[in-house]
Amino acid sequence: AMTEAVDVPVIASGGVGALEHLVEGVTEGGADAVLAASIFHFGKHTVGEAKALMLEAGVTVRPPDA
Repeated sequence: AMTEAVDVPVIASGGVGALEHLVEGVTEGGADAVLAASIFHFGKHTVGEAKALMLEAGVTVRPPDA
């Protein structure tokens, strides 16, 4: 995995078609952080929904108003 090959934080970006992909980027891919854009821009999901799902999966997220 990329995270094992480098000594800097890894941010996974791109390809988020479902909120579960954000969780998988951290839990399965080992990323230190994830980011997404289009999934929010077109009103498919909200940032709040993403954070709630990640919290349910045990992934640390910034507070909702951060």
